[in-house]
Amino acid sequence: MQLSERWLREWVEIDWDGERLCHELTMAGLEVDAYRSLAGGFAGVVIAQVTAVQAHPQADRLRVTEVDIGDGQSRQVVCGASNVRVGLRCPLALPGARVGDRLIQESRLRGVLSQGMLCGEDELGLEVSCDGLMELPPTAPLGGDLQDYLQLDDAILELGITPNRGDCLSVAGLARELAAIAQRPWQAAAIAPPAVTSDDQVAVSIQHPACQRYVAQVVRDVDASVATPDWLRRRLERSGVRSVHAVVDITNYVLLELGQPMHAFDRDALHGGITVRAAHPQESLTLLDASTVTLYPDDLVIADAKQAQALAGIMGGQATAVTRQSRHILLEAASFDAVALAGKARRHGLHTDASHRFERGVDPELPVRAMQRAVGLIQAICGGHAGPCQEVSAAEQAARPAIRLRAAQLQRYLGFMPAADTVVASLQSLGMQVDAVAEGWQVQAPSWRFDVHEEVDLIEEVARLYGYDHLPVETPQAALHLGRAPEQELPRERLHAALFDLGYQEAITYSFIAPELQQSFDPQLQPLRLRNPISSELSVMRTRLLPGLVQALQFNQHRQQTQIRLFETGLCFRPTATGLSQELRLAGVLAGTRHAPGWCQSRDALDFYDVKAHVEHLLALAGDFDTVEHEVHADAALHPGQSATVRRAGVDLGVYGRLHPDIEQAMGLNGPVLVFELSLPAILQARKPAARPLSRFPEVRRDIALLIAADIAAARVLETAKKAAGPWLRDLQWFDVYQGQGVPTGQRSLGLSLLWQHDERTLQDDEVQKDVEAVVTALKEAYAAVLRE
Repeated sequence: MQLSERWLREWVEIDWDGERLCHELTMAGLEVDAYRSLAGGFAGVVIAQVTAVQAHPQADRLRVTEVDIGDGQSRQVVCGASNVRVGLRCPLALPGARVGDRLIQESRLRGVLSQGMLCGEDELGLEVSCDGLMELPPTAPLGGDLQDYLQLDDAILELGITPNRGDCLSVAGLARELAAIAQRPWQAAAIAPPAVTSDDQVAVSIQHPACQRYVAQVVRDVDASVATPDWLRRRLERSGVRSVHAVVDITNYVLLELGQPMHAFDRDALHGGITVRAAHPQESLTLLDASTVTLYPDDLVIADAKQAQALAGIMGGQATAVTRQSRHILLEAASFDAVALAGKARRHGLHTDASHRFERGVDPELPVRAMQRAVGLIQAICGGHAGPCQEVSAAEQAARPAIRLRAAQLQRYLGFMPAADTVVASLQSLGMQVDAVAEGWQVQAPSWRFDVHEEVDLIEEVARLYGYDHLPVETPQAALHLGRAPEQELPRERLHAALFDLGYQEAITYSFIAPELQQSFDPQLQPLRLRNPISSELSVMRTRLLPGLVQALQFNQHRQQTQIRLFETGLCFRPTATGLSQELRLAGVLAGTRHAPGWCQSRDALDFYDVKAHVEHLLALAGDFDTVEHEVHADAALHPGQSATVRRAGVDLGVYGRLHPDIEQAMGLNGPVLVFELSLPAILQARKPAARPLSRFPEVRRDIALLIAADIAAARVLETAKKAAGPWLRDLQWFDVYQGQGVPTGQRSLGLSLLWQHDERTLQDDEVQKDVEAVVTALKEAYAAVLRE
C-alpha cells in the first residue's frame, strides 16, 4: 500500500519529520518499506503561458517564444521543444532559478536573447508523461510557484501491511493508528447524508450468507464527462491508482480514504433489481478488464434479473460499466465475509484493490458512511440527484463478546506492569471500549478490528503502543536443568555438522510445489492439493524434499554457480488410506566437481560413488554401520542404472543416486546431479555405546583374491565371508576390484583383506589358516568363487 504523506498529515497533526514518522509506524507493526520524497530538484520555477511563437532566424530546430507570467511583462525565451505552441501553460525557470545542477541565467542562443528556460518534466526530475515541455492545465495560476502548485512538499509512503491489519489499508485507518501511537487527536472527514432529491431506487435481495450487508443508492442526471479535480487526481496518482473518469475516480478515492471498496453501475444498463447470489453452473462474466471468466458455483456475484453483472468483492462487469456518457448511476457498497471470499480472485488470475481488502476484512459498519461520502463527492463534482439510500442485511450480526484483560497476565507477558491509566488510554485510543473490573479490565473491540479476539491480542496492543523499544530490559532468571541425551539417539545437530564438513549448506524450501514438478518426482502418489494456494506453482503439498532442493540447485546453476551442495530437513506430506502422513526426512543434492578448482586438484565430476560415500558417512555416525546394506533400486526420480536403496538391520532408510536424465534435461540442469533422501527418525537411531578392552596381542592379516561372477553383489560376498571367518574376525575390507586381461569374461577379481585378533592370546598360523579355508569354502559353495592363482 502506498499513499501521500501530506494526505495522511491532514488527518492527524504531528510534528514528526519523515524519518521519525517511518520509525514510529514500523515499530508499531506497520512496516514502512520505502519513503520517497516528491520534492523536485529545482527552485525558482514558475508557471508561464506562451503568447507567441516564431522561427529562430539562425536555427531550424529552435523557436523564439514570448511568455507571460501574469506580471504584465512579456519575456522572450528560446525553446527547442516540439510541443511549444501559443496558449500552452508550462514551467518557466527564470534567471537565478536552479534546475538540477544548473543555475539559469539570461543568455544568447545562436544570437537571440533568452530570458530563462521553458522546462520539461525530465529536466525538473519529475515523472515524464509527455515528450517536450511539461503541459499544465489552463487553470494553472500564472506566475505561481510550480513546487506549490504541484504540492511537491510531499512524500510517498510505501507500507507492508500484514494480512491481519486490513483496517489500516486506508488513510482513515492509518491516521487512526498514527493518532494512537502519538497519543494525538485525529480529524476524520466530515460526512453528512446527502440530500435526497429523487425517488429512483432498485430492489435489493441477498440470497447468500457471505454477503452480510449491501448498501445501494441511485444518483440521476450525473455528468460523468467532467474533469476530475486536480486535488483528487493527484491523491489517486500518489497512491498508485490511475485516473479513469470522475465517477470511477471518486469510488477509488473513497476506497483509499475510508477503506471501503465501492462499485458504480450504469443504471440504464441494468435489468430490474439487484440480487447477491451464488453463480449458476457454467455461468460466465466479462469483467471490466475485458477478460471473460467462467464462474465457479461457489463464486459470489452481483446480478440483475438477466445475468451476473459483477464478481462480488473482486471486479465489476463490462456490460454495466459507467462511462463518460453515462447519465444515471447505481452505487454499491457492501460487507462480505472474508473467509468466503478468500482465494476467489486468485483462482481467476485476479488481484484487485477490492479483493485485497475484502479478503482481509472490511468494517461491516462502514458501507453506509462510505456511500454518503461517495454520493456527496459525486454531487459536488458531477452534479446529480440522489435517490434513497437502501441498506439490506442478510441477518442481524451477533455482538462480539467482550474480552477480559487481567493485570496479572499483562505483568507476566510484558515483564512489567504499565500504569493503569496508560493501559486504558492506549486501548481507548484504538477505538476500544474499556471498563474496569476486579482483576483488570473488560474490553470490547471495535467492529474494524478483526484481529482482536483474545487476551493476548490486547496485551500485544498495549505493548505496541507503549513502544517495543521502550519496554524495560531485564536479564531473565530461570532454573536451568540439564536435558536428557539418549545414548541410542543421534543428535540432529551432529548430522548437520557432518554435512557442513562435507561442504554442504542448509536450505529451506517451500512445503508446497507445482503439480507438474511433483508428478515428475513422485508420479505414483496423488498429493494433497491446497484449497487456497499462493499461486498455481505452489498448489500441492510436497511428498518428497527433492523437488524443492533441485529447484534451489537450478536457481544457483542459472546464476553461474558450479559447485553446489545443499541439504534440507523437513516434513513431507503423503496421503494414505487412513489420512495424511507427515514424515520427517533429510535430503541433499550435489553437483559440480569432486574438488574445488585448484592447480593441484583433479577436475573429475561428482558421480554415484560420491553420493554413496556421503550417505555412508552419515550412517557411520550412528555406530551400527556393519548392518548397513545397499541394493539396486528403481525410483522414478533417479537414473535407472545409478540408483540404490539403503537399509540398516533390515529397516529401509532411504534412496540415493543420480537424478533422472529426463528431469535434468527438463529443468535445464548441468549434470550429473546427485541426490539422496533419507528417513530422519530412522537414521537418528544409534547403537548404544559399549566398552570393549583393547587386546594386547598381535593382529593377523590375510589377503585373498577371488574370481567370482560379475553380477554378484559385493555386499553379499562380505556377509558370507564374515559368517565363515570365525569369532575372532575383527575387520574385513575390499582392497582390489579388477576386470580385464587374465580374468574370464563375465567374472571379476575381488581382493579381500581379513583381520583376526584374539583378546587373551596370540593366534597361531594354523588357526588362522583354518579360518581362511573356511571363508574360501563358504564362498565357493555360495557363489562358485575360486582362488585366483
